[in-house]
Amino acid sequence: MDIRDFGRLGRISALTLGGGGIAGVWGTTDRAEAVATIRAALDAGITMLDLAPAYGIGAESERAAGEALRPSDDVMITTKVQLPDDTERDFEGRIRRSLAASLSRIGRDRIDLLLLHTHLRPRDGSPSGTNLLGWDAYRDAVLPVFAQLVDEGLIRGWGITAVGHPAPVLDALRTAPRPDAAQIVVNALDTPGDLWGFDGVAPENPALLAAAGANGVAVIGIRAVAAGSLTSGLDRPVPAGHPAAADFARAEPFRKLAASVGETPSMLAHRYALSVPGVATVVLGVKNRAELAECVEAEARGPLSAAEMAAVEAVRR
Repeated sequence: MDIRDFGRLGRISALTLGGGGIAGVWGTTDRAEAVATIRAALDAGITMLDLAPAYGIGAESERAAGEALRPSDDVMITTKVQLPDDTERDFEGRIRRSLAASLSRIGRDRIDLLLLHTHLRPRDGSPSGTNLLGWDAYRDAVLPVFAQLVDEGLIRGWGITAVGHPAPVLDALRTAPRPDAAQIVVNALDTPGDLWGFDGVAPENPALLAAAGANGVAVIGIRAVAAGSLTSGLDRPVPAGHPAAADFARAEPFRKLAASVGETPSMLAHRYALSVPGVATVVLGVKNRAELAECVEAEARGPLSAAEMAAVEAVRR
């Protein structure tokens, strides 16, 4: 598997195993299959697991990793912390409690990358919904704790889930101290799907990708199959008005393109995300070994040609 630069944290495999799929977020699975999928991912050359307490009932992704991993496994671990400021402050206490619980579930004494899993509120304080973290709290109360955790050896680095309102995300990528890594939506529809909750504001994923590259922030590509919309069929029930349903309908030309080149939609979608310049690794939302094998094969086929990339982007337009 291709090994790519991951900034200050070293090198990383082109594919990362995500925790959502193995925790049942993207369709039904179970603990035994989740554990087997983690082991298969490591055997295939994947060098990072992207987990979170929020993935699955009872932090299932972390518990599955704790059961699957062996002391000898040389694998990077990412997990996350949610810090909305609507009703609660005490950011240091919340971060430390969340991290301690994650370490206990995973069975590790440190995390390689701790990601802020809460969208940032714009610096001007403009109305942008609830369940967010204000800019001043992020800079003055959260980042110093992240730095302390690095100094204490509990984490190697920190990052952000760069999917929220683009203004504060761009500020975070451009203003020191900058994150070591950022999760950015990278898919053939350029859609964040149900992650988006900012009416009247458009996502700016290409601008985020460019800003990360210009400022030395490693990019973790997420939503490669747009929450299942870039596959042959959604594998979970969603209401007719759900963003995934709308994106799935919009992706019909993409599925026709995939058929014309002899690939499944999922395979073409992953090859596209892997081919986007500046992406260090692409997170997989797979829930079993069969889906993992398809993604590993997609990576092995190599990047799309310039003509193939243009064909995908023409379909999107």
